[in-house]
Amino acid sequence: MRADRLVSLVLLLRQRGRMTADQLAHELEVSARTVLRDIDALSTAGVPVYAERGRHGGYTLLSGFRTELTGLNHDEALALLTAGSDRAEKVFGLSAPLASAMRKVVDALPEGHRARLAEAAGRFLVEPANDLLSRRAVTEVLADGVMGEVRVAVISGRRLRFSYAAPGTSPSPRTVDPVGLVTVRGRTYLLATKSGHDRTYRLSRMVSAEALTDPAQRPAQVDLDRIWAERGAQFLSEDHIPVVVRVRSPRHDELLGTVRTVRAQESQPDGWVRLEVTFEDIRHAVWAVWQLDTDAEVLAPESVRHELHLRAEALRTRYQP
Repeated sequence: MRADRLVSLVLLLRQRGRMTADQLAHELEVSARTVLRDIDALSTAGVPVYAERGRHGGYTLLSGFRTELTGLNHDEALALLTAGSDRAEKVFGLSAPLASAMRKVVDALPEGHRARLAEAAGRFLVEPANDLLSRRAVTEVLADGVMGEVRVAVISGRRLRFSYAAPGTSPSPRTVDPVGLVTVRGRTYLLATKSGHDRTYRLSRMVSAEALTDPAQRPAQVDLDRIWAERGAQFLSEDHIPVVVRVRSPRHDELLGTVRTVRAQESQPDGWVRLEVTFEDIRHAVWAVWQLDTDAEVLAPESVRHELHLRAEALRTRYQP
């Protein structure tokens, strides 16, 4: 890991010129003290890095020093630079390794191609934060350490133990055999088996996770496209409660983040969206719609409307002047 970091440090100084210890520490996701030790190690190894004192000082490389990597043509380099753009690099928690890889890609390019490729890559935008209607993209928030532990378990083929909080419930422990990770519409899912049965979990609902030392019981080869399609078909066929609901357009994505499936949706001219969705049960439906306050309304079934009425009536009574 340190060797990779030293290479990244050299490439940062080559591509950006003078940088302070704090700037390098931020880019490499380490402390400034670690950066100083790394610079000492590079100097000892003969890499011409030196410090410039003063208000605008920092660390820099001797002019003309470079590493040599070859083999990428223009389109290959452009594809990698685009894939490593702002939002794309956050997939599966690999932003730091991908940033390091991008620095190596840039350094591998002939001197005359770098500016042209940087300008070309700047004309491609991957998944901006807002769409044309100014709706924010779904931002998945994961508990600290969860992605790293899940990724280790998936790659190394070890069992995974985690605490999971389904909607409206308290966290409970699970131990599974991980199969693979899938990211779709800004959400990441773990495909796994538990006691031989297929299971799918959203990483944003994991409170904590730990890769165990026990080997996972899973096939040596995996076809995630096929498995994901099969689980999607199974998901749609399960006996969940169907609900017809309308929601104000600005909170449409918020509702979609809580439902089990979406069977139909239709935008209406009054700024609302009518949807046919499914929830796990009545309690799940009431919990999800309640979060949206008056920006959502259940149209059917009557059982869900009745439960929402009872909850609203209880609160009205409690807070009556």
